[in-house]
Amino acid sequence: MSKIRKILISQAATDEIKAQYTVLTEKYGVEIIFRPFIRIEHISVAEFGRQHVNIEDTTAVVFTSKVGIDHYFKLCAELRYKVPEQMKYVCKSEAIGWYLQRYIQQLRKRKVFCGDNTTKSLFSVMDKLGKRKSEKYLFIVPEGKNEELIALLENSSYNYQIAMMYRTVSNDFEANETIDSFDMLVFYSPDGISALKKNFPNFSQENKYIGCIGEGTATAIEQAQLRLDMPVACKGSKFRSVKDALEEFVKENHKNAHK
Repeated sequence: MSKIRKILISQAATDEIKAQYTVLTEKYGVEIIFRPFIRIEHISVAEFGRQHVNIEDTTAVVFTSKVGIDHYFKLCAELRYKVPEQMKYVCKSEAIGWYLQRYIQQLRKRKVFCGDNTTKSLFSVMDKLGKRKSEKYLFIVPEGKNEELIALLENSSYNYQIAMMYRTVSNDFEANETIDSFDMLVFYSPDGISALKKNFPNFSQENKYIGCIGEGTATAIEQAQLRLDMPVACKGSKFRSVKDALEEFVKENHKNAHK
């Protein structure tokens, strides 16, 4: 078993987030590098116009991510559309609902309805609101990869529009950049795996460890025929955060690597 000395976490991080890994770096002497593999791009007003979505014909906005909130209000400002105070918001999770406070001064429970971070719960919330047939939903989604959601909506009786307001793109690496020196790679989304394959088409895992968070990312790793060593927030995983999982994984690795 190779000893982990250098870890690449494939996302950007603030000083606050980096500080959370201090125990790991000081106790085990591990070097951690934060290098985002992907970035989010805002869809322009012109691109949005080609979708033929009537943003004003909405009584409830549906958010499946915090990113969607940012791009919805940014685009509304660019369109000079003032979001009505009586607008309702349906959020996939409470965390997304609380994030709305950045844009709504008074977060009223009667206007914000949250699920438990599953698509099933999202539709359950909509079912309760959907009893009022006049409810007009606007789904804020990224460009592409919405097949499952679209299929569910097409088989529903909701009055809805789908608005693509942002996209995920691969961060290109410089010609002299390499990941050969890392003992472990950690991914946060399926797009990160796509970026890995794009930037390093000849990547061979060999003795490198791979960790990820989320079932979707785990599936992408499997489809890329890579070995997943540290699943987080996946079925069968006892860890919900990358930080906690990494501390345990490195601890066990260093203990067994000495044998």
